[in-house]
Amino acid sequence: MPNFYNQTRAASSLMRRLKRSLTALPRPRYFTTTEGHRPTLVHKRSLDILHDPWFNKGTAFSMTERDRLDLRGLLPPNVMSSDQQIDRFMVDLKRLEVQARDGPSDPNALAKWRILNRLHDRNETMYYKVLIANIEEYAPIVYTPTVGLVCQNYSGLFRRPRGMYFSAEDRGEMMSMVYNWPADQVDMIVVTDGSRILGLGDLGVQGIGIAIGKLDLYVAAAGINPQRVLPVMIDVGTNNEKLIKDPLYLGLQQHRLDGDEYIAVIDEFMEAVFTRWPNVIVQFEDFQSKWAFKLLQRYRNTHRMFNDDVQGTAGVAIAGLLGAVRAQGRPMIDFPKQKIVVAGAGSAGIGVVNAARKTMARMLGNNETAFDSARSQFWVVDANGLITEERENIDPDALPFARRINEAGRQGLREGSGLAEVVRQVQPDVLLGLSAVGGLFSKEVLEALKGSTSTKPAIFAMSNPTKNAECTPEEAFKIVGDNIIFASGSPFRDVDLGNGRIGHCNQGNNMYLFPGIGLGTLLSGSRIISDGMLQAAAERLAAYMTEEEVLKGVIFPPISKIRDITKEVAAAVVQEAVEEDLAEGYRDIDARELQKICQDQDEVLEYVQNNMWSPEYPTLVYKKD
Repeated sequence: MPNFYNQTRAASSLMRRLKRSLTALPRPRYFTTTEGHRPTLVHKRSLDILHDPWFNKGTAFSMTERDRLDLRGLLPPNVMSSDQQIDRFMVDLKRLEVQARDGPSDPNALAKWRILNRLHDRNETMYYKVLIANIEEYAPIVYTPTVGLVCQNYSGLFRRPRGMYFSAEDRGEMMSMVYNWPADQVDMIVVTDGSRILGLGDLGVQGIGIAIGKLDLYVAAAGINPQRVLPVMIDVGTNNEKLIKDPLYLGLQQHRLDGDEYIAVIDEFMEAVFTRWPNVIVQFEDFQSKWAFKLLQRYRNTHRMFNDDVQGTAGVAIAGLLGAVRAQGRPMIDFPKQKIVVAGAGSAGIGVVNAARKTMARMLGNNETAFDSARSQFWVVDANGLITEERENIDPDALPFARRINEAGRQGLREGSGLAEVVRQVQPDVLLGLSAVGGLFSKEVLEALKGSTSTKPAIFAMSNPTKNAECTPEEAFKIVGDNIIFASGSPFRDVDLGNGRIGHCNQGNNMYLFPGIGLGTLLSGSRIISDGMLQAAAERLAAYMTEEEVLKGVIFPPISKIRDITKEVAAAVVQEAVEEDLAEGYRDIDARELQKICQDQDEVLEYVQNNMWSPEYPTLVYKKD
């Protein structure tokens, strides 16, 4: 089972990190902005520049640049600012939203995605400027929930290749193939095999849409340079019979490789990308549970990689669970007292429970007794009901959380007890949904939660996309009552409770953590992504909200603050990497200098800020090859 939080780091306590998150020792230092306004050398001119989204500025090319790059006469004469370009685009966007729809079956969100994607295809700088300026509106378009719909329809939406495709047919060729990518430097790869896209199942090669969307957020939230990101699809076939029979499907129309053949393909891919780009970070995304844990354990101690579904979801959930304790008016150190019923025993569900158990154990002393005591705070329910030691053919990853027979019996429960019965008997502080089963938190289940011993029970309906959410906030507040904490994986509107009261819907989106984990790892130069670095990221997110906010039931910040949140999370990751002696530095900042920077909270935040790319048009200078 994956070890999410490094037990050898016992001395690095939760409270010390939180204190460090909130204090700063002012000592001014200055750093060169490495992602600032530097002239960019290009090896193309004329129409070639206009057809290259990395360098195209459209009508924003100055007259000097038009002369220098042979563009005079190829553009309308009026030079426009980037703000004017955005104004024009937004007017067109609002006008075209309805016109871009392919009939009544094409929802408005997909129409927005089409228009944004066209902008992405012709002008990357402007695309990210629009995305960052309107992140609350467009994050749900380029990422969950709309990206799920995009993936389902990707064969029909495909217009222009983006990213790389490594397939089972490419075995033995990947080491040479990787040099077909034009960028000499890649900082971030998001890779999927399309086997478990969100809660939509096996979408095969169409799953590349999730890798593209994820990297859009790495750029928008973390300021990773878009010329140094790479979405990747590893196509080993599909077990989706509909796709196998679809003549328009773009992927391999064969059943998935399995066993050693499957591992051999992933191994070859990892060797290829790390040979060409030794310092790249690889995020695994939407691999089926069967492989998610195994691949994480296979590579995590030797490569700069992590699995967002397992580790990112766990980190965001931990931050939310700690926030829920604060919202109940209790100190975070009371977290080990929380009774948590978990619906879902897949990679995400078990990943969260494992991480929460280790967090509790750290607070209780981080020894074997504490670890065993923390286990008793969880009741895990899957499609077959409550998991106990009587379960036949139990998943090895779920085994540590199987209830002992005598424990279950004392609570009036048994192997296979239904979710409503478990909630009724346990009276939990938290009902946590990671099942990918829409509506699982039925009226009966929510009615049962009214018997919670907590004065403010928490409901986490974390499954994506929206249709897979275990319940809606309206259902939760209506059935359980006003005095609850609600969080979801996909965005929902707040609920009007009447008399000026608001039922806050907190979106526990992985977007709060994965950009900062990636950026912090990049800027630290850490050799691996350790459990401590992931823990530091979660704790910094948990500490981000003020006491006044959490007492109102607001446990996650607004998406509009995502750049600042990512900066804070990345700083925490850098500091932890330095503390664990994993950091090797970045660019002209070596490990010793980084250690000095990390002694001051303001300095490390400045260091992170100065290395975040912003979508500003650079000055282009032509140079012959």
